[in-house]
Amino acid sequence: ENENSGNKATPAPTQSFTFIINEEDKCKDKTPFLVLLISTRAVELQHRNAIRRSWGSEQAVPGAPVVRLFMLGVEGAGANEGVLLRESEQYRDIIQQDFLDTYNNLTLKTLMGMRWVASYCSGTRFAMKTDSDVFVNTMHLIEKLLRPLPPPTQNYFTGHLMRGHRPIRNKDSKWYISEEEFPGNSYHPFCSGTGYVFSGDLAAKIVSASLVIKYIHLEDVYVGFCLNAKGVEIVPSPYSLFNLHKVPFSPCVYNKIITSHHIQPHEHILYWETLQEKKH
Repeated sequence: ENENSGNKATPAPTQSFTFIINEEDKCKDKTPFLVLLISTRAVELQHRNAIRRSWGSEQAVPGAPVVRLFMLGVEGAGANEGVLLRESEQYRDIIQQDFLDTYNNLTLKTLMGMRWVASYCSGTRFAMKTDSDVFVNTMHLIEKLLRPLPPPTQNYFTGHLMRGHRPIRNKDSKWYISEEEFPGNSYHPFCSGTGYVFSGDLAAKIVSASLVIKYIHLEDVYVGFCLNAKGVEIVPSPYSLFNLHKVPFSPCVYNKIITSHHIQPHEHILYWETLQEKKH
């Protein structure tokens, strides 16, 4: 069975990273409805501040407690960790482990978020992993997609479904992967890393799968392998909800989507404030 070759070899080196910045008490006195895990880098302060003031506000959706976390690795030599520590002290919404914050380590960043949910917030009903240049309509996500699901929700995973994808061997591609890193010839179904949503129980299952599934740097593909190993089938979502591209802004359209990509800091705020004024 060729498609499985190469996804179960040396385990991922995920166990060895420790938290430099952690928020272990975030869920001590509340069980959130949704944890937002937002992948970001140290320089993206404006993105983070815009998200804090807009769709990522923990009070964004009345009656649905949200926990917001920005996920970071460490920058190389000469990085000013003090600036980030002060930001962390001010907002208490940053988690960071001691892996280098590079494109090839994005899988480590996602697994850090999964491990955080499994360790410190396992009671959350849902979590979402997204990126700091993605606009998330948290209101529509919670009210239309998640609230109608009957509790307890388990083994639930959805987003922009990528099915039938194969490894790209062209070195110029952003999604290039070498034969050495992944010898197989097809991927299991996965959801685009721009935004996927899952029930809280899956964080621990993904972490446990990561201990036996060989590391690959394409984080969304890797999570798909973990889901497959645990027998979890991705729930297809209506196609227009999770968007890989930038959706031209209009309140009518944005009221009915969950994600839009390639968003600038000021757009997070502008789009969100416009949606608050024009609720249909």
